[in-house]
Amino acid sequence: MGDLARVARTYRIIVIDADPGTRNFTEAQIALLRAGGRNRVISYMNLGSCETFRTYWSSAPPGLSSCASNSDAQRGAYEGYPDETWMDVGNAEYQALVLEHIAPRLAARVDGFYLDNLEVVEHPASSSNGPCTATCKQGGLDLVRKLREKYPRHLIVMQNATSDVTRLGVTGGVPFPLLLDGIAHEEVYAPTHDESAEAELIAWSAMGLTSRDRHRFWIGVDDYVGSCRNTGAARSAAARARSRGFSPWASDESSGQRVVCFWE
Repeated sequence: MGDLARVARTYRIIVIDADPGTRNFTEAQIALLRAGGRNRVISYMNLGSCETFRTYWSSAPPGLSSCASNSDAQRGAYEGYPDETWMDVGNAEYQALVLEHIAPRLAARVDGFYLDNLEVVEHPASSSNGPCTATCKQGGLDLVRKLREKYPRHLIVMQNATSDVTRLGVTGGVPFPLLLDGIAHEEVYAPTHDESAEAELIAWSAMGLTSRDRHRFWIGVDDYVGSCRNTGAARSAAARARSRGFSPWASDESSGQRVVCFWE
């Protein structure tokens, strides 16, 4: 509880994995992070792929299809992540699983969603790593709109997937960026400088967006410096992010993040 209390004192927007099937956090712990309403807690939600350790990989409520049983939506193994399978975000049965089971369980516990792996919509139909057709691409944008329509007061932040596919995308007559409260991108300045990702974030920044509650549209950078002891690399990455007006966030490594690095 001590570390959670420190997190609650330090950060105003806190991202956790609140999936009740993983039992990562109790209701009391989430309440501690919320700090009586001072902070907003949002949950990681994997849209573009499905992980085998999730309960909904192998089972789903009546009338819904689990990820494993929905072979039509599966788009192959996620290279580098042996416990994940890419999913067709335009598939109707998969969308129903997200909207009627995955999202409601999170929305009941936290204040928003941190969407991951939506970059599947950027993949060509011929890709060997998560192919996505035109129907799949539009379906991904439509799925986020449906989430927004169902949860108008929840924060929605999208990680990666910041190319023109989303920045210039339209769904249901609505420009896709207007559905979001913020975006983030991994590995922009560390471990190496990704000029393409930086350029995408600069393009989003130039749009002058605001969040749906009229706050500044949040643009975050999630850099990985190998260890919480690597303060020099963290400070350097943070300085570069701030110079562009981005909010810096440094952690140990992608798919690590088992600890919170407090950069003094």
